[in-house]
Amino acid sequence: MSLALEELLALPGLEAMAVRAGARNLQRTVRWPYVAENEGIAEWVMGGELVFVTGINHPREEANLLQLVEDGEAVGIAGLVILTGECYIQRIPPKVIERCEQLGLPLIEQPYALKMVVVTHLIGTALVQMAQTRRSRHDILGQLLSGDYPSLAIARQRAAHLQLPLDEPRRLVALRLAAVSGLFERHGPEQGERLWQQARQALEEHLEAWCRRLPGALSAQLPGDLFVLLLPEQTDLRALLAALHGQLAEPAGEMQIFMGLSSTVSDCGHYRRALNEARQALEVAQDLRPASGLCDFSELGVLRLLQGIGDRTVIDAFVAQTLGPLIETGRKHPHTLVHTLDALINENGNGQRAAQRLGLHRNTINQRMQRIEQLSGLSLDDPLFRMNASVALLIWRMTEANDKE
Repeated sequence: MSLALEELLALPGLEAMAVRAGARNLQRTVRWPYVAENEGIAEWVMGGELVFVTGINHPREEANLLQLVEDGEAVGIAGLVILTGECYIQRIPPKVIERCEQLGLPLIEQPYALKMVVVTHLIGTALVQMAQTRRSRHDILGQLLSGDYPSLAIARQRAAHLQLPLDEPRRLVALRLAAVSGLFERHGPEQGERLWQQARQALEEHLEAWCRRLPGALSAQLPGDLFVLLLPEQTDLRALLAALHGQLAEPAGEMQIFMGLSSTVSDCGHYRRALNEARQALEVAQDLRPASGLCDFSELGVLRLLQGIGDRTVIDAFVAQTLGPLIETGRKHPHTLVHTLDALINENGNGQRAAQRLGLHRNTINQRMQRIEQLSGLSLDDPLFRMNASVALLIWRMTEANDKE
């Protein structure tokens, strides 16, 4: 059972609870509430708890509250709730608020007038209901992704009942943690397993929070080590996934994240095919290791061939030979000619359309075309050069150099 803090604070009846610090981490998952009755909490929590501090059974001066903050952050609690009012803790000390903000630990103030029995009842009920809903959602999504369902009509009815908007254009993303074996080799079985499970949990929570912020996005769980996202089709999807890849570096820890993106499917009856496509793209991403961590199924034709080249230096040498002469290292924008060549290739050599794509005057494109032919020693009308350039540009777009442009 789990509930994100931001979901918890939105529950009817908990409006009086106010976030005082750590608002950037309200996507943290609450597994259960815990009322701190002892002086410290380090021995009594295991991570994921929403810890309530009342001051009823133990004096809570500033020093003690600061220690609770440090202990809670060390073991990975979801957040800290401090009850305030006239009787015990009159107010939250500013240093406690400041420290929670520094650590990113969500700190919530609850007035004593809001009874604990009401709060724990609301949270407990919501946890049970949320667990049931998520279990049902993951069940139906898992059936659609595997193709193991008794009837597509029934699957659609269940999805509608669970408010899952499935019959709309979507693309699937398959994600996996890589370099797992190295984790166990470095840390041994016991510590490696702990770090592996921590990374999986952190990754799952981050993906669920990310999907909540993206309208129409869904996450799904499948047996094994594969994470699946179902995303609405949109023009900036690859940029969104590139940004997500960067955000996942922290939860991945010592491991790496790779992603495979399917083609667009129109409805949930095609999810199985989309998952197969995403898996194929993921396999190529794990082999070629693009800087963005992502491979698109639509690019697999050439990438499959490149995947068969065991020596990556051969691929890098081909790109350097084809595009290297066009990279003008002494200029402010050294990849200008490469971008121009990319636009020309995408527009089948049409200079006017390439100019429109880049927002340039036709004369500027003509000058750049001449410069490309001069530096490469080849003609843009040469079909072999254009074929080689297309392949080299596909690889180049996956490299760190392009990301830094």
